[in-house]
Amino acid sequence: MRIVVTGGTGFIGRPLCERLVGLGHTVTVLTRDPSSARTRLDPRMSVVGWQGFRGPTDELMTTLGEGDVVINLAGAQIAAGRWNAEVKNLLRRSREGTTSALVAALTKLQTRPVLLISASAIGYYGPRQDELLTEDEPSGSGFLASLCREWESAARAAERLGVRVVLPRIGVVLGKDGGALAKMLPAFRLGLGGPLGSGTQWMSWIHLDDLVELLLFLLNQAVGGPVNATAPHPVTNREFTRALGRALGRPAWLWVPAPVLRLLLGEMAEELLLTGQRVLPHRAEAMGFRFRYPTLPEALRAILA
Repeated sequence: MRIVVTGGTGFIGRPLCERLVGLGHTVTVLTRDPSSARTRLDPRMSVVGWQGFRGPTDELMTTLGEGDVVINLAGAQIAAGRWNAEVKNLLRRSREGTTSALVAALTKLQTRPVLLISASAIGYYGPRQDELLTEDEPSGSGFLASLCREWESAARAAERLGVRVVLPRIGVVLGKDGGALAKMLPAFRLGLGGPLGSGTQWMSWIHLDDLVELLLFLLNQAVGGPVNATAPHPVTNREFTRALGRALGRPAWLWVPAPVLRLLLGEMAEELLLTGQRVLPHRAEAMGFRFRYPTLPEALRAILA
C-alpha cells in the first residue's frame, strides 16, 4: 500500500513508519521540517513539507492523490506545561486545525485515499472515576474531552467523501525513548517516585510496540469509528508507581499532594494527572487483535530490560 503519514517523525510515528517500510509499504511522511526529517528517517521513506493547518500545496495534493491510506498522528505535545489560552489554542490548531486542513485537501481530489486513520485520545471520555469505558460510552467534560470531540469531528468529515475513517483513542503510551515514561524515569531511578494525589485515578496505558501493531492491524480491518488503543488491564496511579518502582528495584513512596500539582500545573494537573479513565479495548479484542504486553509488569520488564 501507499501510505501517507503525518507526525511520522514523532514518538509513535517513527517506529510505525519503520514497520510499514519493513513490511514493504511505500511511505511518505508529511512534516513541517523536511530537511531534519530526511536525516532522521529511513532513506526508503519519502518526505514532503507541509505546514499543517496553513493549507495545502501542490506537492501535498499530489501526495494525497497518490496515496491509498492516510495515517494522521500530528499534534503538539499535550503535557508541555501549564495550559493557558495560547497553549490551548496551539493544541487545538495542531489537532483539529491540522486534521480539518487535511480533509479539506482531500475534498479537492478526484482520486482519494480509501482510509483515514486519525489519532484521538482517551481524554475523549473525560474524568470518569471507576467507570469501565468502551467505545460506546459518550464523551465527558473538560478541555481534553472537548478537544478530542473537535479532533474526531474534523476527521469524520472525510466520511462524507467516501473515505473510511478509523479513530484510535490512544492511552498513555509506554516506550523506551519518549512519552510519559521518559519523564518519570529520572525521579523513579533516584527513588523519588510515587503516587500523584489520591493515587486512585486510573491510568489506561499501552506499550508502544502494541500500539504500532494495532495501527497496522487496523489497516486490514473493515471497520470505522473509534477504537480504544489501550492495553486490556488498566491500573490505578498507585498500582502504576508500585509496578515501576519494582521494575527498577527502587522505592516508590514519595507521594505528591494534589494541591502542589494544582499550584504548579493548574488545569493540566487536574485533567491529565489527578483524574483518569478506566478504558477497555473492546473493539480491538472483538476484531481478534492480541496484545503482546497485556499487563503492566511484563510491559515494563520489556521496556526496561
